[in-house]
Amino acid sequence: MKLLYAEDEAAMAEAVVDVLTYHHYLVDHVADGEEALAYARAGDYDGIILDVMLPKQDGLAVLETLREEGNHTPVLLLTARSGVEDRIRGLDLGADDYLIKPFAMGELLARVRAMLRRREDYTPTVLSFGDLSLDQATHRLSCGEQGETLPRMEYRLMEVLLRNQGIYLSSEDLLVKVWGYDTEVEVGTVWVHISALRKRLAALGSHVTLKAKRGVGYTLEVSG
Repeated sequence: MKLLYAEDEAAMAEAVVDVLTYHHYLVDHVADGEEALAYARAGDYDGIILDVMLPKQDGLAVLETLREEGNHTPVLLLTARSGVEDRIRGLDLGADDYLIKPFAMGELLARVRAMLRRREDYTPTVLSFGDLSLDQATHRLSCGEQGETLPRMEYRLMEVLLRNQGIYLSSEDLLVKVWGYDTEVEVGTVWVHISALRKRLAALGSHVTLKAKRGVGYTLEVSG
């Protein structure tokens, strides 16, 4: 699962990112509201953890803009103990939950799990296309009776492709959606993982292929 986390307190941010990463979440951290909005628009996130008190643009303004633009990614607000009005306004603006600072890391993890479970109410656990299926819980890619568990980044790449069926995504699009907005990974890494996925699809005997259109990008296509 991929999360966007907006927090300007460096020590708090480092601790939270470490905990979330340890529990197998892929996390993009930003330190102000303008970055949070840009990342949320450009990325493909399963959930957003949004501190209310952010520089440049506060978390409530970011949340309001995202909801107005039709972005329904679940949002967990982090609010000050005294910020009752912020919590009420946040829920009215479309936040899915809030957590009062300071908080225990165990409670944060529980809130994140609950937020993502609610997303699964309208996001299928298994993504399908043609004769392929991808189980988001186990990361297993299957074709008929054949299947294998994908490595982490190949899973993320296949997940993004399956969620964007019929849409060509450029190498740069895939780099942002899979590795994160501020990744230092180079575009060549995308090509390497594309090649690996093509080999896996062939080994599974799938009729789904990874089609490339020169100067445009990549998409999944059923052949035959």
